[in-house]
Amino acid sequence: MNIRKMPLSSLQRPEQNVRMHTEKQLKEFERSVSMFGQLRPIVADEAGVILAGNGLFETLLRLGWEEADVLQVEGLTENQKKKLMLADNKIFGLGVDDLETFDAFLVDLKDDLDIPGFDEELLKSMVAQAGEVTERLQEYGTLDEDEIEEIKAARERKDLYMTTGLADEGEADDSEEDAPAPEESKEPVRQYVVCPHCGEKIWL
Repeated sequence: MNIRKMPLSSLQRPEQNVRMHTEKQLKEFERSVSMFGQLRPIVADEAGVILAGNGLFETLLRLGWEEADVLQVEGLTENQKKKLMLADNKIFGLGVDDLETFDAFLVDLKDDLDIPGFDEELLKSMVAQAGEVTERLQEYGTLDEDEIEEIKAARERKDLYMTTGLADEGEADDSEEDAPAPEESKEPVRQYVVCPHCGEKIWL
């Protein structure tokens, strides 16, 4: 694998790019690079044309970087280059979040919730809601239907944020108009909590 430092000035944007990057996404990209550095190489062909990592390239330029780690691939046909660009964007979006692990990470991080790609205040709210659910479960057996529905609604708001990045339908960012439509719907992942008294699963 031929990864090496290259001047950003030696790289070229492709004539057509499969992925459109919104201003909001680029700002979050900047937060990530500022916090962690360059975590993955830009992929380019022999001529320096970028095949994967255009968003990272734009971010590094905006941050004033002069060079970056680049993986140069050689010997690809034009069709193979197009397939690489399509696959890089598609495969990344096929993953599904494990919400149980997500919750556990938030609890472990406590108040340190400055995470690129996420709204810090909303994450804090989600942690508070999780704590409230745990507290209410201590009263399991005494909750009425309205209280149970309230707990379910809190979970649905969190799931909406995990899949769309929005707290509710009214919080769409202005830049969303430029973003590509979702490529496909995902089956919802059912979540449950375990009653601390009887061990019964309570589906949310």
